Amino acid sequence: MNVTVFGATGAIGQQVVDRLRSDGHTVTAYVRNAGKVPAAWGPGVTVVVGEVTDGAAIDRAVTGADAVVSALGPGMDRKATGLPLVEGTRLIVEAMRQHGVRRYVGNATPSVLDPRERGTWQTRVPTFMAKRFLPRAYQEIVGMSRAVMESGLDWTIVRFLAPEDGPATGHVRHGFYGTDKLGFNVTRADIAGFTAAQVDDPRYVGAAPGISN
Repeated sequence: MNVTVFGATGAIGQQVVDRLRSDGHTVTAYVRNAGKVPAAWGPGVTVVVGEVTDGAAIDRAVTGADAVVSALGPGMDRKATGLPLVEGTRLIVEAMRQHGVRRYVGNATPSVLDPRERGTWQTRVPTFMAKRFLPRAYQEIVGMSRAVMESGLDWTIVRFLAPEDGPATGHVRHGFYGTDKLGFNVTRADIAGFTAAQVDDPRYVGAAPGISN
């Protein structure tokens, strides 16, 4: 498949690109800063440079894609203003509709609930903390997810609580809070692997599974 990855130079995004390539997919990486593009990607990855709110650049990146993966996530800077990721996600959705691209895979936190689950301490506590101490980040993650979940696309949103550095364990629990047994921590490598695997896996289409190690 031809897969466009947004947030491709982030801690999770880079590993998503690597995993997609190892799975045999062709990748277009959308980046804000070309200087952060890993040299190891070489000519095997098409790079499109643009801001997250640059509709024309987003349109170029989505053209010809079979699927889109967004590893975008809100920053923790309390001095930041606006909701650029919400606007950017809406532009991505518009470009996908324009070019007939159906498959979208993104990331979020349990502050976003899947319609099939009920709230638990794993969803309520992080949501309370985010609303209280990082309200702008909370608004972005919820707004991004809502734009996708209401888009009519074939979407999957992979949610996690506490990402940490470390190699892929190969053991990922997945399902829904309040229904399935999910833990707290998960390595970024496992997040990237699970996220990348969703592009051609229909199991969680129209769903927001939680994952942990």
